Amino acid sequence: MRVDIGNTLAATATPGVSRATLDRLDDRVAAAHERIRRGRDEREHGYAALALPDDADPAAVRAATDGFDPAAVLVVGIGGSALGASTLAAALPAPDDAPPVHALDNVDPAHAERLLDDLPLDETVVNVVSRSGTTAETLANFLVVRDAMRSAGVDWTERTLVTTGDAGPLRRLADRHDLPTLRVPDGVPGRFSVLSPVGTAAAALRGADVEALLAGARSAAAGLSGSLFETPGYAYGAVAHALDRRGATSNAMVPYAEALEPFAEWFAQLWAESLGKDGLGQTPLRALGATDQHSQLQLYRAGRRDKLVTLVRPAERDAGLPVPDVPEDVRYLDGASLGDLLDAEFRATEASLAAAGRPSVRVELDRLDARSVGELLYGLEAACVLVGELADVETFTQPAVEWGKTAARGLLGADGEAEREAAAAVAAKERLVVDGD
Repeated sequence: MRVDIGNTLAATATPGVSRATLDRLDDRVAAAHERIRRGRDEREHGYAALALPDDADPAAVRAATDGFDPAAVLVVGIGGSALGASTLAAALPAPDDAPPVHALDNVDPAHAERLLDDLPLDETVVNVVSRSGTTAETLANFLVVRDAMRSAGVDWTERTLVTTGDAGPLRRLADRHDLPTLRVPDGVPGRFSVLSPVGTAAAALRGADVEALLAGARSAAAGLSGSLFETPGYAYGAVAHALDRRGATSNAMVPYAEALEPFAEWFAQLWAESLGKDGLGQTPLRALGATDQHSQLQLYRAGRRDKLVTLVRPAERDAGLPVPDVPEDVRYLDGASLGDLLDAEFRATEASLAAAGRPSVRVELDRLDARSVGELLYGLEAACVLVGELADVETFTQPAVEWGKTAARGLLGADGEAEREAAAAVAAKERLVVDGD
């Protein structure tokens, strides 16, 4: 992975950072790196995620998944228990006959019913993912899926893989029915769990190269040093932090590869849930190149100067389909392929942002393969942890999420004191209704 931060320099962009600022910031990066290194080596909570390339056991994932030959894979989880799996399923190369991966990561009943109607349940492997086994959305969805399988005459116990912690209802269920089980690693928050069985089980079911993914992540881990000028992930994190402090309070993640679109969603959770604390944190935005040049680029180039744009692409890709039968008025397309056009769109967008004085970072992979994806994911996790250290926030907690969960439980009848108080606060909502009827 390579990171080009040239278009964030103050000579090009507003807001921007000067080279002198980067030099000063590098001293803070060195101190933060020592804290990160110590936390990783001691497997402290959260920091343990950066040790996953060494600690993850792909053989255990293969052992749990090899007995299946699915026509489809259904991941039942939410947040980090589904986004990592979706990211790897989309980004990692797999055999031509690899099964599609679907994620049931919302409790929208219409969506769930459509998905279950469309799936060949007798040939689908269900991977239910929850560390605690008590996550309301995940457990409810799984129970609905299990019931649909029973109604279709499918033995759900033959088609279920459980990824969970050492205790809880899913662990008890797996033990009772002797289900294949993978363990959620200790000390790794869900949004940092993509390189663990939480993310890799679905990829393995597709026949993707999980070993190469982890090898790429190990390469990125080995390259962590105490300088932003030597470590791509730290360069990205340091510049993102510096620009945030200077007014670039939003960060638009724009991959130029359709297979990386779920990666932008994964990044959004990583950045938002880790860094959005104490009135701080960049707001992650999601876009797709070249599609969103026609829907969002106007804002990024000519709107408020409050955005960093992160452009991601593989440096090498197949040229793809040639453009045939080119009309006279677009003769410049003659001899071009779709890959040529996408490359031109990428470089033109990057240059157009610079011409407008808007900061952008280029993140480049060698190619879209398992090893490079491992480098990318690990590099951005390291970047996120670094920003947390520089901003002095608790990167690995998510207290603001818990209130809503407590309130939802209370609304559904849970009888704890906290649940009752939160439900009462919901009922006391201020109303000012404008009704069109």
